[in-house]
Amino acid sequence: MQTQPIRYSFGGDEHLFAEVSEAMSLEAFFRGMSITRAIEERQIPGVLDVCLANASFQVRFNPDVIEPQALLETVRGLETSAVAGRTIETRIIEIPVLYNDPWTHETLMRFRDRHQDPEGTDLEYGARINGYADVQEFIDAHTASPWFVSMVGFVVGLPFMYQMVEREKQLEVPKYLRPRTDTPKQTLGHGGCFACIYSVKGAGGYQMFGVTPAPIYDPQQGLDYLQDSIVFFRPGDIVQFKAIDREQYDLAVEAVEAGTFSLRIRQVSFDLDDYLQDSDACKQHLQEVLNVD
Repeated sequence: MQTQPIRYSFGGDEHLFAEVSEAMSLEAFFRGMSITRAIEERQIPGVLDVCLANASFQVRFNPDVIEPQALLETVRGLETSAVAGRTIETRIIEIPVLYNDPWTHETLMRFRDRHQDPEGTDLEYGARINGYADVQEFIDAHTASPWFVSMVGFVVGLPFMYQMVEREKQLEVPKYLRPRTDTPKQTLGHGGCFACIYSVKGAGGYQMFGVTPAPIYDPQQGLDYLQDSIVFFRPGDIVQFKAIDREQYDLAVEAVEAGTFSLRIRQVSFDLDDYLQDSDACKQHLQEVLNVD
């Protein structure tokens, strides 16, 4: 299959934007990731930041050090050699979620005038438009397959996650008609085909399905899995959501407050070609790695 050409454009005087694909896919993400890693490894004089997104990337540069056209030619020159990288060493992470929790429920009920379905909840709406009989079936689908972190940002530490299922099985839910002015911290949200976790309390427009007790952004770095960075997630992480009940959630919150809470995190090698050849076997392997004690 012929690879789609990358479309480049400049944003102002200091940014080079690259559209890898018009649609999100793991292949588009891997291509963008390979090229951005090659840019970082080259350590091009004048390049200040490299930001990977779902199906694109952006390079911020100092035009007094490197001319825009020279940067463009350098990046284009990295395309051929960089695209070969289709295996990554990454992490699979279990994220506990209290679905249909009281805090996001209270919040969503305050903003029904901004929602497509004022008479129901976000979970009920998501279940209905995706063809599920009830909320529990929808939650089961949400937790059935892992999610690939394709981008971190917009709000500090917020991960965008793409479920590792066939396109026809993607859970898709539109954002609110108008954004909310409030979203509880650590809310599990969903917009389009992407899941996210709100790292901090604030405005938002994604549907709210639940909340996790696990902090994913902490300037104080009080928990063991945040010792390396105040931001937990990285592009390429693989997430497995696990539904928990209120008692389990409360115990986890107590552990967070005591500084003893931790996440189940395992190192894993992920090969895109293996996944594309047999996704079920690949996901079973990921689950086995996650469950190793």
